Amino acid sequence: MGAKTWMLVYADGSAREALLARPTMNRDATARFAATLFPGEKLEPLEDGNLMFTCPDDNEICIGCFPGVSVVAAREFGADYPSKLPAPFVAAGGRGTVTLHAMHSVVDWFAYAQWTNGTLVRALSLSPDSGILEDIGPRLPFEEPYWAGRHPALDDSEDQTAYPFPFHPLELGEAALAALFGYHLEGPIDGSLIEPETIPLARYKRSRSRWKFW
Repeated sequence: MGAKTWMLVYADGSAREALLARPTMNRDATARFAATLFPGEKLEPLEDGNLMFTCPDDNEICIGCFPGVSVVAAREFGADYPSKLPAPFVAAGGRGTVTLHAMHSVVDWFAYAQWTNGTLVRALSLSPDSGILEDIGPRLPFEEPYWAGRHPALDDSEDQTAYPFPFHPLELGEAALAALFGYHLEGPIDGSLIEPETIPLARYKRSRSRWKFW
C-alpha cells in the first residue's frame, strides 16, 4: 500500500453524499476559505490537484469548496493525536461536522477524528510500531467489522497473534474513506464509489507574509 492522506473535510450534512454527487468546485469560496484557515500566510495559486492527492508537501495546501462540503489538505492534519487539532480548524466547521483523516503507508499509521457542532465525538490513532496512540469515543459503524476480526491483517497460514491488531491500519483507513467520503485510494474497483481523480482541488504554495498584520 502506498496511500497517504492528511486532510480535513467540513460538511453541513453527509460529506459522502455531497461528494458522490460529483459537485462543482466554487473557486471564489475556495480562495476565501483558504485565507480564513491560513491567516497571515501568502497563498500563491498553483496548478489544480484532485482528491487522489491529499498529502501535499509542507509548503503547499490543497483545498476545495463544494455545495455542502469542503476539503482541505495540509501538514497540520498529519499529527499523531488527531483530537489535538488546533481549535481554529475545528471552529471553522461551525455547527456542521469536521472529519480529520490521516494515514501514512511507510509506517502503516492511520488516524481519524470527528467533531460535531465543535464537540469531539471520535478519535483514533494507531500503528503497529506505536500501538494505539489514541482511542476516544464510541466506534463508528464502519470500524466494527475490523475490530471484530473480519478483516485480519495476516492470512490463515500466519499466526494472528503476531500482529498487534485484528486488522491492518491502512485497510481501516481505506474503509473510512469509503464510508465517510465515498471513495478510496487503493483496493478493488467499486462502482458505488466515485473516482477521486474526478474531484478537483485548488493547490496553493504557502509562505509567511512579509508583512505583520495587527
